[in-house]
Amino acid sequence: MRRRVRGAAGRLRRRRHRTRGADRLPRPRVLRRGGGRVVSSPTVRWRWLGRVDYATARRLQEGYRDRVLAGDPEAEVVLLLEHDPVITLGRSADPAHVVAGEAELARRGIPVVRTRRGGDVTYHGPGQLMVYPVVRLRRGVVAFLESVARALAEVAAHYGVHGAAWRRDPAGLWIGDAKLAACGIHLRRGVTSHGWAFNVATPPDAWSLIVPCGLRGARQVSLADRAPPGRAPASVAEVAEVAGPIVARAVVS
Repeated sequence: MRRRVRGAAGRLRRRRHRTRGADRLPRPRVLRRGGGRVVSSPTVRWRWLGRVDYATARRLQEGYRDRVLAGDPEAEVVLLLEHDPVITLGRSADPAHVVAGEAELARRGIPVVRTRRGGDVTYHGPGQLMVYPVVRLRRGVVAFLESVARALAEVAAHYGVHGAAWRRDPAGLWIGDAKLAACGIHLRRGVTSHGWAFNVATPPDAWSLIVPCGLRGARQVSLADRAPPGRAPASVAEVAEVAGPIVARAVVS
C-alpha cells in the first residue's frame, strides 16, 4: 500500500513539474445540448516567465503584438513575470513624482524608463506579479481593465483577501483606500500591451522612491500584508499559477 501511494505521489509531482512554466492553451470545452454541440469560449495562452528585465519584457510584448496584428490568432497571450527593480513613467507621468535622487537610484541599481503605457509613475520589482495581456480587445478599454481587475480580485480571494474592487478613478484594484494593483496599458490598432502590477509581497520601502501613480498619500498594500495567518502566498510564481488561467479567461470573456 505504501509503495502504491508513494508512486502516485511521485507521478503527481512529475506531472506538475512538466506543466509549470509551459504555454497553456486549453482545448475549448464541448457541451452537448439536444444532440448538438456548443463550443464554449476558449482562453488565450498564459506564460509564466520568471524574473525578466523590463527591456526584454517590452520586446517580448512587441513581438507577440506584431504577430497578432499580422493576423496570427494563436499569438494572443497573457505574460506573467517579475521584473528586476525599475521605475517606469507612463505617457502622462510627471517626472517630479520620482522623488529619489539620481545618486540614490544609481546606488540601488534602479533605472528610470519612459514607456508608452497610460498612467503616471510606478515601481516594479521582485515581489510583484506583472500581468501583461497581449490580446485583441473584445470590448471597450474600461470594460477590459475592469475584467482583469475582477480576475485579480478573484486571485486575492483565493488567498483569503476579500473586498478588492475595481475603481475607475483613480484606476486600479483597491481594498478600501489602499491599492493592491495598478494598471496602465498601451493600445495599437486594437491590440493591448503592458497591463497590471499586482502587489504580492512588494517591499514597502520601494514606494518611498516615488509618488505612486501620482497619488500623494495613497497607500499601497500587498497580498502578504492582508492574507490571514497561514494563507499568504509562498512566492510570486505560486500566485502566477493561480492567476494565469483566471486572467486568460477574463481577457476573452
